Amino acid sequence: MVFRLAYRFMANLSMAGALASAMLFVASVHAQSSPMSLADRVARLEQLQQNQDQNKVNQLNQLQQMQSTMQQMQGQIEELQHQVQQLREQNKAQYTDLDARIGRLEKLGSANPAPSASAPAPASGASAPAAAAPAAASAPAESAAEKAAALTAYNVAFKSLRAGDYVSSSRGFREFIQKYPNDALTPNAFYWLGESYYATTNYQVAVEAFKRLLSQYPQSDKAADATLKLGYSQLEMKQTDEGIATLKSVVSKYPNSNAAKLAQERLRRLSQQTAR
Repeated sequence: MVFRLAYRFMANLSMAGALASAMLFVASVHAQSSPMSLADRVARLEQLQQNQDQNKVNQLNQLQQMQSTMQQMQGQIEELQHQVQQLREQNKAQYTDLDARIGRLEKLGSANPAPSASAPAPASGASAPAAAAPAAASAPAESAAEKAAALTAYNVAFKSLRAGDYVSSSRGFREFIQKYPNDALTPNAFYWLGESYYATTNYQVAVEAFKRLLSQYPQSDKAADATLKLGYSQLEMKQTDEGIATLKSVVSKYPNSNAAKLAQERLRRLSQQTAR
């Protein structure tokens, strides 16, 4: 009986040991097969932190890029505003010039009236010089007709310029200069010829037209504007030093003109671009 009980105790003890071993084995396997250990968790947290840091760097780069793009757009907006202002000033100058020319023509018409068609014929006993008087009197009428023809040709070219047909306007102003080299509107024709070339980015030819105006008609009303556009053309041709010097001459020679204001504004913008 005692032997039997001892045997059963030893069997139970052996079974308990086996059960404990099995449980330890299962626990060990479970620990080893755990989906994420402490080291893995730390590594994963570090990776998440790195990802967040990288996202912040990417966002900062995007923000800086957006700021740079906005600065570029601001510069383009300022350039467009300047061009709009320039066009407004040009239109104003054109209308002012047109009014001035019309006023001059009206004064010429009143100062040189055409001879009356009902003028009495000379007496039969008049001498030869007296008989030639009517022919001499017709000369002012011919001069007035020529001036009218010149004005018509000028206005046709100017109308093409206002319509944006720069090819026709440049051709019209060239023909006007060739046909009426001594007309009072010839200096203006040189200026608008240069403007026609400038509008089509033919800056070299525009420079030649503006220089012709300034050399042949230095006292012209268009001298200040021609000097300004000469400087603009030089800048467009990457002749920066020459362009800056020309714009500074506008300010010094014509300090109270609108051209001087535009020259100062362009010089200011050039200075800002250089400082960047």
